[in-house]
Amino acid sequence: MAVVQLARGRHRRVQAGHPWIFQGEVEEIRGEFAPGDVVTVVDFRGRLLGKGYINPASQILVRMLTAHDEPVDREFFRRRLERAWAYRQKLLPDTGACRVVFGEADFLPGLIVDKFGDILVVQTLALGIDKWLPDIVDILVDLLRPRGIYERNDVPVRRLEGLEERKGFLRGEFDPRITIVENGLEIAVDVAEGQKTGYYLDQRENRHAVRRYAAGGRVLDCFCNVGGFALNAAAAGAREVVAVDASAEAIAAAEENAARNGLRDRIRFQVGNAFDILRQMEAQRERFDVIVLDPPAFAKNKAALEGAARGYKEINLRALRMLTEGGFLVTCSCSYHMTPDLFKAVVAEAAQDARRRLRLVEERAQAVDHPIVVGYDESHYLKCLIYEVI
Repeated sequence: MAVVQLARGRHRRVQAGHPWIFQGEVEEIRGEFAPGDVVTVVDFRGRLLGKGYINPASQILVRMLTAHDEPVDREFFRRRLERAWAYRQKLLPDTGACRVVFGEADFLPGLIVDKFGDILVVQTLALGIDKWLPDIVDILVDLLRPRGIYERNDVPVRRLEGLEERKGFLRGEFDPRITIVENGLEIAVDVAEGQKTGYYLDQRENRHAVRRYAAGGRVLDCFCNVGGFALNAAAAGAREVVAVDASAEAIAAAEENAARNGLRDRIRFQVGNAFDILRQMEAQRERFDVIVLDPPAFAKNKAALEGAARGYKEINLRALRMLTEGGFLVTCSCSYHMTPDLFKAVVAEAAQDARRRLRLVEERAQAVDHPIVVGYDESHYLKCLIYEVI
């Protein structure tokens, strides 16, 4: 097995639990290896740091699998998958629709497994885990007994690993359009064509949290996608819900979800750019008791952070101007680079410009099936802040 030796002083982050080793942190590599192989990692003095899979084609040279000197074989992956599934079974009241594996946060770098009823959707986003895909599928079949497994590896990030994009059936043949139940609501999911693996499971708990603020109020849901927040607000008894998204396909799916839950007459859907619609509504002096902002990632890399901050500030500023006194702002960011402190600072600036005073009621993150690991800050990517206008 090849040995990757880190340069002096480069071991501390790995010892603290970070699973990535970058090209520039390595002093030398001893021994032969093929891309995707498991290698031993040591510090500059030769002391063991653990094992991981290596890919010279990626900026992330090694993705750490374990801090121990243990075999990385089929049984290793079985133990990891069993542990991940046991965690969800213990913490989730309902495992009908959940994330079974969250990559590095479950010590399986590059692997995503989502469960939608009796269907599993798998992504292998790193070369090292992609080589183990047949074994992963076999273990998942044995462990969860799904009716079928679908591969959603049609994502550009695989190109950074030297992998091709692909999708399709891995086990069984089935209609990829299925229905799940989340927070007591029926949601249509298309695992073949939907966003990511078919549906954003990470906001499940935050969607439910909105219910107590929405009851009896007028609610605006911007960037509504297939209607998650809007549906929960309407189900909680909001007197009116307005839901906006730029995608006509997403709005059509949201309307279908509203209809299947008997909420179609409680939600007004609108196709359009949320920035433009917020400007129009502000000019028309619209007022809401709750406004939800759940935009896509504005900062997909550090270089985009400055522009992202301007975007977040604008939408929060306009939302704050339209909230009633005592109203609630539910504002989200799924950009890792927009740290919690920075995100709160952006909202504070928006509040100052809007001349609104805020009280932070809740500071939330992604659902518990998307765990946050100490030492791996990238695992804490979703921020959901709930403020009251006072």
